[in-house]
Amino acid sequence: MRTGFFSHLPECAPVVRMALMCAFAAAAIVLPQQGEATDKVVLNSSAFEPDGPIPAKFTCEGEDVSPALTWSGVPSGTKSLALIVDDPDAPDPAAPKMTWVHWVLYDVPPSAQGLPEAAGVNSLPHGTREGLNDWRRTGYGGPCPPIGRHRYFFKLYALDTALGDLGEPTKARLKKAMAGHILAEVQLVGTYQKSGK
Repeated sequence: MRTGFFSHLPECAPVVRMALMCAFAAAAIVLPQQGEATDKVVLNSSAFEPDGPIPAKFTCEGEDVSPALTWSGVPSGTKSLALIVDDPDAPDPAAPKMTWVHWVLYDVPPSAQGLPEAAGVNSLPHGTREGLNDWRRTGYGGPCPPIGRHRYFFKLYALDTALGDLGEPTKARLKKAMAGHILAEVQLVGTYQKSGK
């Protein structure tokens, strides 16, 4: 004896049975919402492992240059990328009071697949614009924690629009401009503690 919904359909109606079965199967498929990213964005650095220590070369105790970054899986429809690097553990990870911003980039072309080590005005992908870090200047400022081991978040955003010239926006102003345009985002975390601190 057959049980279930389809067992009640007449044997003489195979076409109807098949159409209903297809309709039920289609209804079970969850489709992404408009603007939802279906790709998996991956962000890496050759300088450090995820959640690993950042070498002193990329900090105020070394050359203070940015580490190389690579990414993949940027979703289709991406018109620009943005990068924010910040430290939520300032000034003391035992009692954090603020998030210190180290680097702000936007309008990075979606064709870019990464940033070179020591990225600067002359080596950023063509069209990339810079915002202000919390030293009130453009460019990368490396880890320089006064005490304890801090975490540094490298956050990449895929946007459905190019933002255009915002001047030299702060992180807060850039995030406001990005609102409603983020297709996907990914983060890479590194840590650093000063020698003897």
